[in-house]
Amino acid sequence: MDTRATESFDTLVVGAGYAGSIMAERLATQCGQRVLVIDRRDHIAGNAYDYYDEHGILCHRYGPHIFHTQAEKVWNYLSQFTEWRPYEHRVLADVDGQLLPIPINRDTVNRLYGLELETEEEMEAFLAERAEPRERIENSEDTVVAKVGWDLYEKFFRGYTRKQWERDPSELNASVCARIPIRFNQDDRYFTDEYQALPAEGYTAMFERILDHPNIEVRLNTSLDAIRDEIQFDHLVYTGPIDEYFGHRFGPLPYRSLHFEFQNHPTPGGGTVHPTGAINFPSADVPYTRITEMRYITGQVAESSTLAVEYPRTEGDPYYPVPQPENRELYKRYEALGAEEPSVTFVGRLARYQYLNMDQVVGQALSTFEKLVESGGVKPAVAS
Repeated sequence: MDTRATESFDTLVVGAGYAGSIMAERLATQCGQRVLVIDRRDHIAGNAYDYYDEHGILCHRYGPHIFHTQAEKVWNYLSQFTEWRPYEHRVLADVDGQLLPIPINRDTVNRLYGLELETEEEMEAFLAERAEPRERIENSEDTVVAKVGWDLYEKFFRGYTRKQWERDPSELNASVCARIPIRFNQDDRYFTDEYQALPAEGYTAMFERILDHPNIEVRLNTSLDAIRDEIQFDHLVYTGPIDEYFGHRFGPLPYRSLHFEFQNHPTPGGGTVHPTGAINFPSADVPYTRITEMRYITGQVAESSTLAVEYPRTEGDPYYPVPQPENRELYKRYEALGAEEPSVTFVGRLARYQYLNMDQVVGQALSTFEKLVESGGVKPAVAS
């Protein structure tokens, strides 16, 4: 450690998103540690960051974030820092000139094909007639075609996936399309988790409370390279891209990024522009993948409404690890390097190259902290 350093912290946390903020909160409140949190962006909350735009509309800068979880532990933890606005997300897909429920359910099929399927058994039989079973599910194309056949695959999945990942579903891990279920009933909710809500005052306000502790200092617009030699610390929690931490020693890990175009539309009387929170555009002929109406998901009432039009990109902030076997193998090489640094804890979707929902990142951060305590890597504070 640099002996010229004048400031001392128990732990330096790189990244003020879910993983970093929760690790900082746990280390400060449960272990009495002095923690410095840095982020090279100009705000906390990571990709969950929200803000009021020039029209007074609460917007999610990095795309819609709908919190949902089955994990009571995760829900209870975050509930210490926010009240909730219950919200069940619903999505329509623009297919063949209609707006149809996605995930595919019985209403989707009935409206698309002009049918009158009335029971789950009839829906199951309809799909079974069209499905093409695979001996082995090796990729995302197999996942969908084996369940619903080629026509629904082409209409709802192929174009959207190719835009999102710049790869055909046949080139992607089966888990990508497996994330979207097929339903035999008329449930049109996008998620079915027990807990579904948004922080009542927004995500940024929730993060402000998570980080609001006298033992936690936050510095924005600050990179690890810029500060590493200026401070002393015993432990590093790193939530950024693991390949970047090691100087891309084995080459860069590929990510997909997103670009958002925000549009504001007048809504006299406080109504909404769209009939639901988001509309997907599976067609390869449309350059964007979805449009989200911010006020619809936040519940805000106003005389205008801001829409976020979403364009997948190769360049830009890393959002999604690309789920292909060769990328997983490359990550494992970086993971092995990380294992050789006992004073560094890698946590979060970028540091572990995982496609994680918000609740999964929260759960990972909580369990990572618990394992640190159990292993003796950090010591809980002694009650006075």
